[in-house]
Amino acid sequence: MKETTKETNLPRILIVDDEPAIQRFLKTALANGEFALFQADNGHAALSATVTTKPDVILLDLGLPDLDGVEVIKRIRQWSQVPIIVLSVRDREADKVHALDAGADDYLTKPFGVGELLARIRVMLRRSLQQAPEPVYRIDELEVDLARRLVLLRNEPISLTPTEYELLRLLVTNAGKVLTHRQILKQIWGAVYLEQPHVLRVNISNLRHKIEKDASRPRYILTESGVGYRFRSEF
Repeated sequence: MKETTKETNLPRILIVDDEPAIQRFLKTALANGEFALFQADNGHAALSATVTTKPDVILLDLGLPDLDGVEVIKRIRQWSQVPIIVLSVRDREADKVHALDAGADDYLTKPFGVGELLARIRVMLRRSLQQAPEPVYRIDELEVDLARRLVLLRNEPISLTPTEYELLRLLVTNAGKVLTHRQILKQIWGAVYLEQPHVLRVNISNLRHKIEKDASRPRYILTESGVGYRFRSEF
């Protein structure tokens, strides 16, 4: 593990990648004075650095020389909920689902834009630095009041079924995070529904028709093709 800056009062980003070129690229991309950067070039070093540096976000490659990145995620999730963003050349849907189901919070396929990476990091930081759940979530024209179980669109109440409300609540409270089909099905309907993705698709469609201006071009509930859904965190 190598520390790349002494500004430890800044949000801490742990970069886990064994390719020097990628490490240099990420260091340059993130060298804007916003973050304290740390590096690890294998899985075991990443596990050790997670303990010693206490990062606020981990950027993790899956193809590490000693441990597969998914195994690193599983081990970290045994004791920590630090946000993990996977950065990988693996672009198969199965790889994304596997990593997200293991506990990753987001997944970017290489190559990716610096602007998008920074936006994803900021989303994770807002979530990790939040001390307590907000009772009211406001995203553009949508407002979700958890205390009153009230959903407003352009200041008008929206009628949702209990299942639609729980689905929206789950998505909103994880805004910016990719949730896989299986994660959502297990959370909302239980393990017996894990092999019934059509139940989720129908409810997502119904929910979109109620909260989206154009359900065919959703602005709030975004589809991660073949993987799951992500609630947009900013506009």
